[in-house]
Amino acid sequence: MTECNQKVFSFASHFSRRVEAGFTAGQVSSDGGALLLREVERRINLLGRLAGCFSDARNPDLIEHKLAEMLSQRIYGLALGYEDLNDHEQLRSDPLFGLLSGKRRLEEPLAGKSTLNRLELVGRSARYHKIGYSAEAIDRLLVDLYIESHATPPAEIVLDLDATDIPLYGHQPERFFHGYYDNYCYLPLYIFAGDQLLCARLRPSSQDAAAGSLEEVKRIVEQLRRRWPEVKIVLRADSGFCREELMAWCEKDENKVDYVFGLQRNQRLRRIIGNEMHQAQLEHQATGKAARIFSAFHYRTHKSWSRARRVVAKAEHLDKGENPRFVVTSLTAEQWPAQQLYEKFYCARGEMENRIKEQMCLFADRLSTDEMRGNQLRLYFSALAYTLVEALRRLALKGTEWAEAQVDTIRLKLLKIGAIVRISARRLLLQMSSAYPWKGLYALVFHALRT
Repeated sequence: MTECNQKVFSFASHFSRRVEAGFTAGQVSSDGGALLLREVERRINLLGRLAGCFSDARNPDLIEHKLAEMLSQRIYGLALGYEDLNDHEQLRSDPLFGLLSGKRRLEEPLAGKSTLNRLELVGRSARYHKIGYSAEAIDRLLVDLYIESHATPPAEIVLDLDATDIPLYGHQPERFFHGYYDNYCYLPLYIFAGDQLLCARLRPSSQDAAAGSLEEVKRIVEQLRRRWPEVKIVLRADSGFCREELMAWCEKDENKVDYVFGLQRNQRLRRIIGNEMHQAQLEHQATGKAARIFSAFHYRTHKSWSRARRVVAKAEHLDKGENPRFVVTSLTAEQWPAQQLYEKFYCARGEMENRIKEQMCLFADRLSTDEMRGNQLRLYFSALAYTLVEALRRLALKGTEWAEAQVDTIRLKLLKIGAIVRISARRLLLQMSSAYPWKGLYALVFHALRT
């Protein structure tokens, strides 16, 4: 990158006044609101436990940058919008980042891009890459953070499953072309409970969307049931997860897990709801508006299903024509009547798609290392950065105008605050912009986190 040696930048004058700018203000940060994230982290102890998921074989006498500090740099960096390791070459001298990372001597630089690169490129030569991680430990941590967020057992847990594409532009390992997404990509699996992320599993795109989902569900359900043995758990997903092995596992008496999955339409299903589709067509012709008629019946495929299951159908007629939709479920009609099941329960899974979009705001698509394990670690980092910002939203923004704000909005409006950083022997003072328009909300968040 070209270095800037210019001291003063002269712009067009403002009437009789000259307009000049320069990088001469000393220690100034654009991340003054990051102290709120630090308070959140102290509440949930994410980074302290994350360090325990790693192994560090470096010589303790020769270590300049502690593992916990490097992990903090990466997680806070992603949360604050710094997606690239090159950014940390400048941020290493930022005293606010030193504070966030737990650096005792703030005048000393943090880890640079080369050191952080060795953290992420796991599994390389023993000489240069001595830090490893346990995927199982990070998986457990994500679920533990969800469990600890509840003061009392929840009445019901709905686990939303979905896959998304992460386009690839290099020659990463296990890179395949996906016909549906029309590009070379990975196909990670995400599992959410409400807004909280419980699983982020990187997978190649050469397999079914549901591949590996049963193993992840088993692991999560077991961990949840250890804490809450009687909690009701429901799986919810689109038709990509409507698979016999997943439904059959849920139906076993020892598992007691319900499910609601989208069911891909076919001619046989269309014939079953023929009368409802005709009624919807007549209603549409009479009113000129979208017409929907719901029904339920038991259905079994000719080969792939081991038993008949309850199917809820939406016979819909729009201006553009027929639009039948189907879901298969283990929930009974007494628990969820057909229309409510589809409109109130199943369609609510659309919120998960917004949560997946938030992962991209935290740079989950920056998977450019040449090994799957390194790319999985980067996916974990984005997931953990999301967990940190989501905890801020859940603990401090509830009841405010930003209670449902996405992470990029929270970053822009609450975390990106200009501040002069003053360091003395007794304190570190951030003097934030007097013109910041959301000072009142900042105060509410602060008191919510300190109470």
